[in-house]
Formats: sequence, structure tokens, C-alpha cells
Amino acid sequence: MLPEVEIEPLAILRERFEEGLRSAIELSPNLLAALCFLAFTWAVAAIAKLSVGKILKYRRARPALLDAVKTIVAVIVWSIGILLAATIALPGLSPSEALAGIGIGSIAIGLAFRDIFENFLAGLLILLRKPMRIGDYVICEDVEGHVERITIRDTYLRRTDGVLVMVPNAFIYKHPVEVLTDRTLRRQEIIVGVAYGENVDEARSVIEGSLSKLETIEDSRPIQVFAKNFGSSSIDFEVAWWTKSAPVDIRRSRDEVVAAIKSALDAAGIEIPFPYRTLVFKDRVGVHLKGSETEQN
Repeated sequence: MLPEVEIEPLAILRERFEEGLRSAIELSPNLLAALCFLAFTWAVAAIAKLSVGKILKYRRARPALLDAVKTIVAVIVWSIGILLAATIALPGLSPSEALAGIGIGSIAIGLAFRDIFENFLAGLLILLRKPMRIGDYVICEDVEGHVERITIRDTYLRRTDGVLVMVPNAFIYKHPVEVLTDRTLRRQEIIVGVAYGENVDEARSVIEGSLSKLETIEDSRPIQVFAKNFGSSSIDFEVAWWTKSAPVDIRRSRDEVVAAIKSALDAAGIEIPFPYRTLVFKDRVGVHLKGSETEQN
């Protein structure tokens, strides 16, 4: 027979509480020192952010890049400060053990928030590389618009219809981006067809003359008109010119060019043909005209 043992829960709880209280009292100087060190870390982080901000402002860095660098500096300072504060609060904890714990925790956090960190790093690279500026019109896959803002996570694109699209930076960094307003001028092209019976040289001259004095065409760049190919019902000319790169300027210029070419060809009596279709039947076809039926080849 085993002897009966009386268990007093309240006594056990009181004993554990007294042990914890004694440990807290013993560690209170260390905890106070750790809290003081964290306050010192906060001051160092604030001074570091202020110093970095002044340096980057002097170098005229982008506001978004300034915020990103200040955030990185603060994270580095706080990581070091928390590591040292942990070793102060727990004397038995070595810096290598604390560093190993932070490393394991960083891996877990990185796996949990992989997309957030990916967009953060992509945003930082975009800000450092400067592939586009605020106000540029860009196309990335099926997304396009004016660059309104670049943050460390998203790029804000304002479409021409007024809709705001927030695109993750990782998406922009991984896909080709067309910056349509990287330069002030862009070349535009249209195809103009004239009838086969018209004189090709005369038609080319009329088209060139119609564009020579248009306001939306940049006169420092050449206007190019080339006979391109034989269309189904016309000789097709490729017409190329330079205009301002903003989308509204491009639409305005194409409108002016199309109207000018149409008016000039009409005035010169040069036909812009409709598509012609010639139907050939293998057998004779009966045609019913005014109640009588005839046969035609």
C-alpha cells in the first residue's frame, strides 16, 4: 500500500507565486537596466532616422525612397537594441543564443509575410533604380495609367478614365514595363489606302503636303510616307510622324492627321476605296427579275 499524500492546491500556487516574485525582485535591476537601454535605443533610432532624412533630402531623394531608407535604418537599430536588451535582462542568455533565437523568429516571420517582404524589397529596388517618375504613363501587362505615387509596397496608377489602380511592386518588378512618357516625343503611325487606279507618287506627295503644317506634329522630326504593300483593294501607305507623348496629345494628333489626309485626298480627287469583293460562281446562277427568271454566268 502506497502512503496517502495530501495535495493542497492553494499551497502549491502560493509557493510558485512566491518563487516567481523572488525571481522578479532579483531580476528587477536587470529589467530596469534593459528598459533604460530600450529607451536609449529609441533615442538612437530617432537620431539615425533624422540624420538619414537630412542626408537624403540634401541629395534630393524621392520621398518614398526617403521613407523606405528611414524604415530600414530604424529596423536595424531596434534589432540590435532588442538583442542587447535581452542579454541585459537575462544574464544567463548569451548573445549567440539570443541571436539564434532572433534568426529562427525572423525565418518564421519571413515565411508568414513573404509577399509583404517581397513587395517591400521590390519597391526599394524600383525607387533606387528610378525606371519611372511621378506623372509618367506606363503599361505593365494589362495594367496602365499615370504614375501617381510609389510607396514601399504599391505603385498607384491613375487610368485615363479616372480609376485608381494599386499595383504590388513585385508585379511591376517581375514584368516588362513600357514607360510611354520617358521622352517628350513619340512616333505615331497610321495606314492610308488609295485606289489601284491612282498615281502612287502623286498620292504620296498629297499625303506629305497635308501634314506639313499641322500644329500637333513636331516639325523638328521628319514626316515619313512610304508605300507599304498591296492591299485587297488599295495601295497601302504607311504614314509616320512625331508628336507629344502624353495619351491625350496622341489622340488629338491622330484625329488631326486623319482629318487632314482625308480632306487633302478628296480635294485632289484621289479615291480612298471601300473594300471590294469579287464573287465567282462555278455554275450558272439563276436570277429572278420582275417575275421572270433568267440565267447569268
